[in-house]
Amino acid sequence: MPDMKLFNEDTVASEAPSDIINIQEIDNTLVAQESKELGIDEFGAIVKPTVYSSVNGAYKSRPLAKNIGDYVRNMAQDLVSNMEYVTERTPVAVTHFSLIDSDLKETNLLGYQIAESFTHEFHKFRMPVVEFKATQFIRVTDSGDFIMSRDFLDLNSTTPIQYVLTGTMTKHQGGYIINARMLGMESNVIVASSQMFVPFYVVDALIPSESSKVTEIVDGVRLIKGD
Repeated sequence: MPDMKLFNEDTVASEAPSDIINIQEIDNTLVAQESKELGIDEFGAIVKPTVYSSVNGAYKSRPLAKNIGDYVRNMAQDLVSNMEYVTERTPVAVTHFSLIDSDLKETNLLGYQIAESFTHEFHKFRMPVVEFKATQFIRVTDSGDFIMSRDFLDLNSTTPIQYVLTGTMTKHQGGYIINARMLGMESNVIVASSQMFVPFYVVDALIPSESSKVTEIVDGVRLIKGD
């Protein structure tokens, strides 16, 4: 019989099967990950999260992991996956998304940006997206040089559009429900649809410019109505 004293604890540990899972090591890893997510440092103190602010202090928040473009990208992929009749030869237009509890003629900054993001995503899918707000001239002003306009008198009324993307926005607890659909211009038939929930913290990250706020002239002074 071999002398059992020759086998010390180190020898036994080194000869242990390699497929044994170290539960204690896994628990320590999970605790470390949870502490990191909760903002707790290695000494158990609560760490104050990093806050980013704009230059004029209009927006202060923790850095966002996603923006509205990421949600629109997922919706665009969903639309393309169930899309019918729309090809790389059918001109497509994108309109602003309207508030569902309005007369469908009202929108907000979120509705504007959703349309802009969809235009970008569809172009990446090689769809011929028509910019119907583009004029046939460049308007040179003191504020800048522009080719786009929202004045229908400046626009071409014979733009070839076969399909149009439109949608609605519904305020929901914790965010917005975005409903998107692709319609045939002549038939009004839905050829693709998608739905997505966007959290409020993503929507609130959109900041309206000063020029988009309600203005009023009083005694020759331009007054800007704040939030």
